[in-house]
Amino acid sequence: MAGVGDVLLSDDGFGVEVARRLAGEPLPGGVQVIDFGPHAGRLAAHLLHGCEFLILIDTVERGGDPGTLYVIEADGSHAGRHAAVDGAEKSLNAAVAMFQTLGGDIARVVVVGCEPAEVGAGVGLTAPVARAVDEAVSIVRQLLVETLETPGQTS
Repeated sequence: MAGVGDVLLSDDGFGVEVARRLAGEPLPGGVQVIDFGPHAGRLAAHLLHGCEFLILIDTVERGGDPGTLYVIEADGSHAGRHAAVDGAEKSLNAAVAMFQTLGGDIARVVVVGCEPAEVGAGVGLTAPVARAVDEAVSIVRQLLVETLETPGQTS
């Protein structure tokens, strides 16, 4: 799973914070948690080492209340066209396009996104987004359980 975002842009650091929390927990074998910050190119390069299931954690601007969480399933082979979400779309589109250009493929992509309150210059998450972090961690854990229980799927 990949936490994406810029911790110097307030709520844009959501994905990084969720990844940080997950990295401190025991996870099933084969599962990697990586904080890619705002670097989609690093994400694409890392995916070339093999990835069947990608959970991308990022901010998502869809007009909901700040702190609202979204789980968006995208077709990995066309992730850029189906993940119609602002913040995560930029990271996902760039990473998947670069990855596919290099000949890679991802079987499943899920975006766990949070509606930001503020993405301007500033360090630290706003209160509603900070409150959503624990729930996002739970959602990611549940996605892992569901995926690992499905024959033929790995993380």
